[in-house]
Amino acid sequence: MAFPIEEKYIAEAERELGVKFPPIFIEKMKGQNGGEIETDDDTYTLYPFFDKTDVKKIKRTANHIILETKNAKEWDNFPSTGIAIGDNGFGDKLVLLPTADDPSKLSDQIYIWSHETGETAAIANDVNELVK
Repeated sequence: MAFPIEEKYIAEAERELGVKFPPIFIEKMKGQNGGEIETDDDTYTLYPFFDKTDVKKIKRTANHIILETKNAKEWDNFPSTGIAIGDNGFGDKLVLLPTADDPSKLSDQIYIWSHETGETAAIANDVNELVK
């Protein structure tokens, strides 16, 4: 179950990962930190931002974007500049990639990374196209 999150926790994740999340993604996550989204082929669970407000929220956000991105980067074929924002439960990830002109700024575009092939494919112009 997803809950709203304070923007300070999003800023903490940005500092730790060295990126700026797209404003559209931030707005979606501020209202519902996590949740599910659908593509034409699958349902994905969005990773939350780590919320340290209280023990209950710490437990509910333990699979946060920072941790899941670090875990994904252990795969040889995960994009080195990618930020994992969700998964389908079978190994494939939803990914944000940097813009072409600024590697610290993430693009609005959402990609699927295949754990089997290592390929990324654009699936949406932004997270709002996938909201369930």
